[in-house]
Amino acid sequence: MTKDAQPVHALLVIDVQSAFVSGAGAVPEADRLLARVTDLISGARAAGALVVHLQNDGPPGADDEAGTPGWELRLPVEPGPAEVVVRKTEDDGFYETHLQDLLSRSGVRALAVCGVMSEMCVSATARTALELGYRVVMPHDSHATYDIPAAAGISGPVPAAMVSRVAEWALGDGIEIVAHAAEVAFTAPAARPGR
Repeated sequence: MTKDAQPVHALLVIDVQSAFVSGAGAVPEADRLLARVTDLISGARAAGALVVHLQNDGPPGADDEAGTPGWELRLPVEPGPAEVVVRKTEDDGFYETHLQDLLSRSGVRALAVCGVMSEMCVSATARTALELGYRVVMPHDSHATYDIPAAAGISGPVPAAMVSRVAEWALGDGIEIVAHAAEVAFTAPAARPGR
């Protein structure tokens, strides 16, 4: 898990939806997270890298139920051949979506991941990307989650920052962890969708 200065071809922005990053239900330090994710998106756009916004369609009654205010993406999308939204229904952004085909058609071999939740959708998507042979970079300051509440007979509360760090560590030696979003370099992939 060492820093690698080699650029990546794509950015996966995972579930940065209003229910999770704004209002009373926001993850801790949501403003910091949004600033870092915005920096990553700006860097990817400027370099011509592919930006993929993953948007979870939560079940009826969930905070991110499709079509509700909490489901809306919090950061603006600039739709086009190099910036797309991929909707999903499971933690893993590759599961029953066209994400793998999109990355393959675009010539992506290396990608960065950011968003929420560290131990759920971010981790599940990063793990599948690793299994599929992608080089995966995860900036530590660009993913977040909630505190884990105490559980009687198991543990006291676990702070969100610790949960995020454990989520990184659990991905093993294949993931490249960098401390800051500013350490991620982008470049355009070999091909663009539709070319």
